[in-house]
Amino acid sequence: MKLKPFTLILSLLILLIVNLGYAQDNEDLNTHGHSHYKSFSKIAGHKLIFPSEVPDRIIVNLTADPAHSFAVNWRTQQSVDSAFVEVALESHGPELRLPGNSRRILAKTQLFENENIRDKEPKVLAAYHSALVDGLEPGKIYVYRVGYGTPNANTWSEWFQIEMPDADINTPFSFVYFGDAQNDVKSMWSRVIRKSYKMVPDVDFMLHAGDLINHSESNEEWGEWFYAGSYIHATVPSVMTPGNHEYKDGELSKLWKPQFNLPQNGPQLEDMETYYTLDYQNMKLISFDAEQFDEHPESRKKVMEWLEKTLSTNTRKWITLFMHYPIYSTAKGRDNKVLREALKPLIDKYKVDLVLQGHDHTYARGNDLNKDQGKTIISDVGTIYAVSVSGPKMYESQDQEWMARRGEFTQLFQIITVSKNTIKYQAFTPLGGLYDSFELQKDDTGAKKLINQEVELPLRLKKNLIGE
Repeated sequence: MKLKPFTLILSLLILLIVNLGYAQDNEDLNTHGHSHYKSFSKIAGHKLIFPSEVPDRIIVNLTADPAHSFAVNWRTQQSVDSAFVEVALESHGPELRLPGNSRRILAKTQLFENENIRDKEPKVLAAYHSALVDGLEPGKIYVYRVGYGTPNANTWSEWFQIEMPDADINTPFSFVYFGDAQNDVKSMWSRVIRKSYKMVPDVDFMLHAGDLINHSESNEEWGEWFYAGSYIHATVPSVMTPGNHEYKDGELSKLWKPQFNLPQNGPQLEDMETYYTLDYQNMKLISFDAEQFDEHPESRKKVMEWLEKTLSTNTRKWITLFMHYPIYSTAKGRDNKVLREALKPLIDKYKVDLVLQGHDHTYARGNDLNKDQGKTIISDVGTIYAVSVSGPKMYESQDQEWMARRGEFTQLFQIITVSKNTIKYQAFTPLGGLYDSFELQKDDTGAKKLINQEVELPLRLKKNLIGE
């Protein structure tokens, strides 16, 4: 059929308008950080790197008042400039969706962009959202979701369950301690965090001793870390302290604060969320930013004054300090003398119970008074130091006097259960093998007894694993 000139001109005009609109849509998608990123669709990790309207990288962090509140962060594309948390008491059915049964909280939103030039990653435009959910009751189970839009829109996350600590601070609780995840996180660390959750699905929180990823500004690596933990990050609160790989040239990763929502009660430096403290049940928990301490000697006096004040005003029975660099390293060439000389007097003075560390990519556990190696029961024990690694990057170690147990080329996670008078510590492999175990008992006078317990696996050293 032959078109009349007028009809032909009209058809061409409509086609031109449609094409211009499509081009404008694509330009808008790129401008607002849309997940499609058509020009980057050939990047293998684009689903890990780029955000969309649907919330991703959802994570819950402990607050300074964990019995009555929790903090939550997530990410979307930049077109989402207003986002919310909805929270309700968990129920036996869907009544939490009925009017008046849930509470809506407006999140703080930060538009953010970064480009990891080092690893040739593309620029990522994202909106990071954070909210404090407070006014909660101890011992209750809540559900929450994050997002925006109409109640049934697919721009909301699923509902996540979260259980608050019991009102009685002596009620036992458990947490999982991870050393460096750092490398091949999606490939090799996923099974470690997932195995830990499978073994203790009622775990109360997770603790990360630094070097969560390898390159501080890598969106793909951070994407792998969030992928590995998946919904676990959104249901089990986390605390983390940075390692040297969360830093670059003495500066903390620009992604640290947008991604996490940690207590802001550290020393009066910058608003870093890397030094902080909180009371979880009958335990004082302290994050010490060992890399910042190492890189910025000008602020050490202020940091140490904060730490001593934190320890001297403690009212809880147990004290756990966690940081990246070890007080006692697993190899003599990796000694952190300045850190040890600064912290050790306070650790001893205030009788810190556990110091949980990473960095050395091997395993060791012991104490500086370890003169009774080999004994099952040790009375009047001092501070217990642990160095662990959960990722696949491995170094060799050297046997030293402070060590009661060590190991090489073994990915581990530690399940630590705290009750009124006892801490039970167990280190497991991804296969579920028990590699180390002890019980630390403390009476009301502060006297401590260490009971080393039987384990399932023999000493693992790299030289003995070749050819297995």
